[in-house]
Amino acid sequence: MRVSSFRRRWVAVGGCVAALTVGLAACSGSSSGSDGVSSSATGSAAASRYTTPLKGICPSTVVIQANWWPGLPDGYLYQLLGANPTIDVGKNRVEGPLGATGVRLQVRAGGPATGFQPVTSLLAQDDSILAGYVGTDEAVQASAKQPTVAVLAPYEKSPLALIWGDPAWKFTNVAEIRQSGATVLASPSGTFFPDVFVREGLLTKAQVDTSYQGSPDRFVAADGKIVQQAFVTNEPYLLEHDVKAWGRPVQYHLLQNEYPAYISALAVRPDKVASQRACLAKLVPLLQRAQRDYVADPAPANQLLLRVVSKLNTGGFTLSPGLLAYGNATQKKLGLIADGSDGVLGSFDAARVQTLIGRLGPVFAAKGSAPKPGLTSASLVTNEFLDKTVTLK
Repeated sequence: MRVSSFRRRWVAVGGCVAALTVGLAACSGSSSGSDGVSSSATGSAAASRYTTPLKGICPSTVVIQANWWPGLPDGYLYQLLGANPTIDVGKNRVEGPLGATGVRLQVRAGGPATGFQPVTSLLAQDDSILAGYVGTDEAVQASAKQPTVAVLAPYEKSPLALIWGDPAWKFTNVAEIRQSGATVLASPSGTFFPDVFVREGLLTKAQVDTSYQGSPDRFVAADGKIVQQAFVTNEPYLLEHDVKAWGRPVQYHLLQNEYPAYISALAVRPDKVASQRACLAKLVPLLQRAQRDYVADPAPANQLLLRVVSKLNTGGFTLSPGLLAYGNATQKKLGLIADGSDGVLGSFDAARVQTLIGRLGPVFAAKGSAPKPGLTSASLVTNEFLDKTVTLK
């Protein structure tokens, strides 16, 4: 059973870390992408589709910091990688030509690969990183000391969900879960929706258990009579297909309506909005097109994701073709990747962000990390660099 596949991007939000699971092999050396045909297929498509000249406009290597090991949310970036990218096992990153743009793309793993440092912190520390994955809640929390501005929303709807295994439970909203008195198992850090829900009365403090460490053991031991945080693109498949002690479907409730945070939004430091404006104006539309292309045909990028994960020393975290195929189908079925409210792929809804700021502010203030005074959505997100003609429709 691949227990560490359950380690989440939002369990302890943002090198090699031996403490995550079993002992991690020594992290050294690099692996060339020349040992498989999948990267060649990806690279050929990238060279023909993504040709916007970026040389002399963007950094010679565009560095993007992810918040976990490579997986489904990275698909659109891997869509852009050229043939035979270099897999650097020692530094947990993959790098290759960014299509035929004249620059290179480097995607760095995060989470355990960076000692669980938040991406906002990594962006503040390392000037070589152009952009990184920053969810709305992390951006609000870090706004006073490590501010970021998101320039692309790869996900219109969040895959964050609550799952359960008792077929008698037919929850359609969080309030019904509160009324049932069911235990809600959540992570001890990096997860903020339980605090918001308790503050707003959608859950009671007594029913929230923040001891979840990513293992399915508690869910199985409770025979599914527990509500657990999850990604709808991940845990339902793993529980049914990979956890032999469970081996059957689960039910879920998406939290999009009650907690519509943008996850894994691509963000930059505020100073780089100005200094890299010309680059972002050309790069962001390429990312939009790559996301559209990945949704239409995820197979080549998925093959590269599988190969990269197989090379890295992930401490047990793995991907499978079945999991990626399920994730692709699920995010398409549920419209997780979709045009924004303005009809543009990758756009932000300012009113949605502003409402989240209002809901999250008191939670973070109580935790001793109050947001920047007077914080507005205009400080956190921008649609300036989007190509308004890029849509999924």
